[in-house]
Amino acid sequence: MPTDTVQEYTVRNGVTQERFAKISSAAYRIRHHALNMGEVQGQGYVGQALGAADMLATVYADQLRFRPEDPHWEARDRFLLSTGHYAIGHYAALAEAGIVPVEELETYGSDDSRLPMSGMSTYTPGMEISGGSLGHGLTIAVGMALGLRYQGSEARVFNFLSDGELDEGSTWEAAMGAHHHQLGNLTAMVDINALQADGKTDTVLRTEPVTEKWESFGWYTQRVDGNDVGALLAAFDNAAAQAAAVGRPSVILCDTKVGRGVPLLENREKAHFMRIDEHEWQICREQLTAGYKATEGDTK
Repeated sequence: MPTDTVQEYTVRNGVTQERFAKISSAAYRIRHHALNMGEVQGQGYVGQALGAADMLATVYADQLRFRPEDPHWEARDRFLLSTGHYAIGHYAALAEAGIVPVEELETYGSDDSRLPMSGMSTYTPGMEISGGSLGHGLTIAVGMALGLRYQGSEARVFNFLSDGELDEGSTWEAAMGAHHHQLGNLTAMVDINALQADGKTDTVLRTEPVTEKWESFGWYTQRVDGNDVGALLAAFDNAAAQAAAVGRPSVILCDTKVGRGVPLLENREKAHFMRIDEHEWQICREQLTAGYKATEGDTK
């Protein structure tokens, strides 16, 4: 978020303070949940969860239609986590949404838990697909969006991808298919954090110019700061405004920072799968809370 006050920022961007505060506080709690879950294992994909928290909060607290008490509600919007290793962030969002009990987060990654380290639809309420090998989420989303349209459903499909998945040919085949079938009920959101398991994205396989690529595939394309709540709200509102059973699919490209909100983790050299020392977890929580209070929290 920029350094101006919440009031100045919301007025300038046409977002109500109430709406902005709702998303910001949800993102804060998602980050806090992720840190608590990470401490259970002492390591994990914590950096991705922190970086994507604003995206997840915007979707679950503002955009997605669902019923917490009925995760299989037929008219629900579908959220597909293609990046299974981001499950720690997704579980935090599901807890924030009331779909998973907050106290159950303590079982993350443990034997017999409904919250395995990589997302599995057969285990977790609200988890639509199992995200293992990357590059399959968008293909499933295309089939799901097409099927919902054939059923006459007004439900939308949201697919969360990582920038590393843009290395996969199946992603671009799905992008072509979505445009061919004019799936206006499909929105893809790409977390562009410039990091993959094998190193920096641009050194593994250069995918830029990403915006131009998606546009050339016929998608309604927006690129925003994925850690700027106001920018995210505007982008999702734009996508929702043109959503239709038949129309252009939408993609929101979100530039994010791994470890966002926790300075101790934002500059970790090995950030894809973080190992965090026992004494550092409380420091992380304190830094997260201090940063939140310095921006949104002190206006309430």
